[in-house]
Amino acid sequence: MKTIDQINFNGKRALIRVDFNVPLDENYNITDDNRMTAALPTIKKILKDGGAVILMSHLGRPKDGPTEKYSLKHLVPHLSDLLGQKVEFANDCVGEEAVEKSKEIEKGEVLLLENLRFYKEEEKGDVAFAEKLSKLGDIYVNDAFGTAHRAHASTAVIAQFFPDAKVFGYLMAAELNNAEKILNGAAKPFTAIMGGSKVSDKIQLIERLMDKVDNLIIGGGMAYTFAKADGGNIGTSLLEADKLDLARSLVQKAKEKGVNLLLPVDNVIADKFANDANKDVAKTGQIPDEWMGLDIGPETITLFSKVVEESKTILWNGPMGVFEMDNFMAGTKAIADAVAKATDNGAFSLIGGGDSAAAVAKFDMVGDVSYVSTGGGALLEYMEGKELPGVKAINE
Repeated sequence: MKTIDQINFNGKRALIRVDFNVPLDENYNITDDNRMTAALPTIKKILKDGGAVILMSHLGRPKDGPTEKYSLKHLVPHLSDLLGQKVEFANDCVGEEAVEKSKEIEKGEVLLLENLRFYKEEEKGDVAFAEKLSKLGDIYVNDAFGTAHRAHASTAVIAQFFPDAKVFGYLMAAELNNAEKILNGAAKPFTAIMGGSKVSDKIQLIERLMDKVDNLIIGGGMAYTFAKADGGNIGTSLLEADKLDLARSLVQKAKEKGVNLLLPVDNVIADKFANDANKDVAKTGQIPDEWMGLDIGPETITLFSKVVEESKTILWNGPMGVFEMDNFMAGTKAIADAVAKATDNGAFSLIGGGDSAAAVAKFDMVGDVSYVSTGGGALLEYMEGKELPGVKAINE
């Protein structure tokens, strides 16, 4: 793996693709800076070498060119604080100002370019646009795992203009190494915890994991499709009606492969989708017609937690319920506690981005697990066995 450790950046301009797609409130304050802090080790290594840093990123999904709401200039004060030095800003990511500022940048300085997605060419993977970006640096560093599954100009296409000067940053390297540890070096027993709303979102990953895991735990909204497939009553719970046969086939496949498939045995139910709804507990498959399941129940928590705590490798992707509502977060919190306990006892635990990462952050438990991925979709696709354009571009 080609990483920044193999290069001395002294006197060089490092053009780094970072993932600074952070959430902002209505006053442009950053509400979660994890993606920014994740890039700091890479930036600091290059500065320490005596290099100059030029950062490029996207923010949000701007539809019609430059938009105040999606300007990366709002990130400059906080990034300056994080780095302990002034960060320069270019009001464009290509064009005269970007070129001039990238030429004038001196060793130890940092320049942030404006939002890449203000140009439609970015997402189209336009070669001419990628070439313009490439003129801004001497060495290309991809440290944006969250966008590695996209064949965009700045994440994949640009690498061809740096045939002998393209490397992974520390974050990308860590993401890939930790994913590989799960896929090809898992200590037994290996438990995968799959949650979230849809079976269809996780089907390829579930099928691939069937050959690797000892235990497969399924919770969250997708569990109700399994309950329905088994002939149960799920009330108004989430359902993928066209995936009932798929659910049955996964149950059968687990039996054939000797995988211990665990599904909820009881559920916390509600009479409406709201934190102040009336609550009750119902056995799986016995949810009253006008009620919906919003979390796993107490018996299920005990069942799942025991298996998780006894595991040596854990992959967790997707919450057990609507953890954003305090009255329906107990199941997700209990699983987080079990993962933390197993980790404390020597297990390796990988939290698979997205809602799982948000849950661990909400419970202030990021430091209690082995690794929290910054790339939900990218990690899923990598785990499914797909080649990520952003990874392939560096490895070629």
